[in-house]
Amino acid sequence: MAKLTIPDTSKARVLVVGDVMLDRYWFGDVERISPEAPVPVVRVQRTEERPGGAANVARNGSALGATVSLLSVVGDDEAALALGRLVSEAGVRSLMQKDAGLSTTIKLRVLGRQQQLLRIDFENTPSADVLKAKLDSYKQELANHDVVVLSDYGKGGLTLVQDMIDLARAAGKPVLVDPKGEDYSRYKGASLLTPNRSELRQVVGRWKDDADLSERAQKLRKELGLDALLVTRSEEGMTLFREQGTVHEGTRAQEVFDVSGAGDTVIATLAVMIASGCDLVTAMRLSNHAAGIVVGKLGTATVTLDEMRAEF
Repeated sequence: MAKLTIPDTSKARVLVVGDVMLDRYWFGDVERISPEAPVPVVRVQRTEERPGGAANVARNGSALGATVSLLSVVGDDEAALALGRLVSEAGVRSLMQKDAGLSTTIKLRVLGRQQQLLRIDFENTPSADVLKAKLDSYKQELANHDVVVLSDYGKGGLTLVQDMIDLARAAGKPVLVDPKGEDYSRYKGASLLTPNRSELRQVVGRWKDDADLSERAQKLRKELGLDALLVTRSEEGMTLFREQGTVHEGTRAQEVFDVSGAGDTVIATLAVMIASGCDLVTAMRLSNHAAGIVVGKLGTATVTLDEMRAEF
């Protein structure tokens, strides 16, 4: 295999669209069980906030040196203000649109001794008017970007995803999709889909071996008119299915500490590398490399170019 070289990413322009959320972490010690119920009592000592969902994809792209714009819908609330500040601090250009009837999605994680004990979600769905306004903004932004990432977390921000794919392809822009749910027909015509192993099983069923996986994945790719399908397979690495055949890359993770947000790192790295002139196979290998670094960090995290070069 040829030696991997990280390209100049400074001129890459990536548009990230999708469901954003605010990841909140409460860290503490667990020293006893509650007398009220058989659950641990966490004495919170530290709190932290990070951009999640499509916002984490955007900050991952920015950490790799690209110019990244983030288009999404948030509520008119405190969580939206916090998310906007975090996105700005990450160097991401925010195009987040407010919906007064929406509560910004929050995922609150409670951790004791670095182990996640509980997650609480706050969420609802954006209005049709705001989604239409977002589509108008999307049309205007397409010409100013090299690659589009659609990050679907099933929160309603990508209700018009087929329109977005069609517009991107008509504009000659590669469009990469991190899918959600069992109906992948809504992503028809995308350049690339990046489901993980369990997500793909929901769509194509269980496979008995790699040959069976390849047959099912290629069938899905053809049915949806995709250029490629990239399946992230946890400890088995990742596999790229294209018309030209299959390329597999083994895992690069040294120690897995936390896999949350690893898919965001993968698709962000893919987008930045493709926007920087890499072919798809090289972009996949660099993405696999980045994923191997980020799973060694706690929570939704990023990887820098310096970290990738140091690993080489």
